[in-house]
Amino acid sequence: MTESLTRLNPTSLPDAGAIGYSQITTVEPGRLAFISGQVALRPGGGPVPDSLAEQAKVVVENARAALDAAGASPEDLVMARVYVVDLTPERLETLMPHLLDLFDGAKPSLTGIGVAALAGPDLQLEVEMIARIRGQ
Repeated sequence: MTESLTRLNPTSLPDAGAIGYSQITTVEPGRLAFISGQVALRPGGGPVPDSLAEQAKVVVENARAALDAAGASPEDLVMARVYVVDLTPERLETLMPHLLDLFDGAKPSLTGIGVAALAGPDLQLEVEMIARIRGQ
């Protein structure tokens, strides 16, 4: 059985595809991976980077590692939720190139959420994901 994943950007909604994500993603029944929020903590420890851009690089590395561990790739992303401390248009502009790097041409559904704080005082960004796991 082949599980299909379909991306939709209907003309009745703003064209999210032009920005790099999809308004709607549908997936056939099958296994899904619900990946906890990835932040700028490194597997071996070390300080959290100060800037949002540097944190985003670490988050992308962690998110890719999580996808790989789940047996998925960016192409398999169904949904990404991005939590950003003090979200502004400028901070979103800083963040989007890193998210597009994570997505690697896939255009999953995406929600950006501005928050007052995350689990650690130095953390500025957290990305949680839902990915399909392809059949064996």
